Amino acid sequence: MARGWESKSVEQQQDEAASKKERHELLTPEQIAERQRRQGLELSRQRILQQLQVACNPRHRQMLQRALAELEERLRG
Repeated sequence: MARGWESKSVEQQQDEAASKKERHELLTPEQIAERQRRQGLELSRQRILQQLQVACNPRHRQMLQRALAELEERLRG
C-alpha cells in the first residue's frame, strides 16, 4: 500500500511539473521577458529594504530611499 501511495505521489509531481511547463510555453517571449524584468525589480527592492534596516548613515539611508522609490515606481508602470 505504501508503494502505491509513493508512486501516486511521484506521478502527481510529474503531472504538476508538466502542467507548469505547459503554462510556461503558453507565454509569449515578451511576456516571459516582462516577468523576468519584474522579478529582477522585486529582488532589487528586497535587497534595498534589507539594506535600509541596517543603514546608519543618513546620506546612505537617503540614497536607499530614493532608489526604493524609483524601483516602486518602475514596478507600478
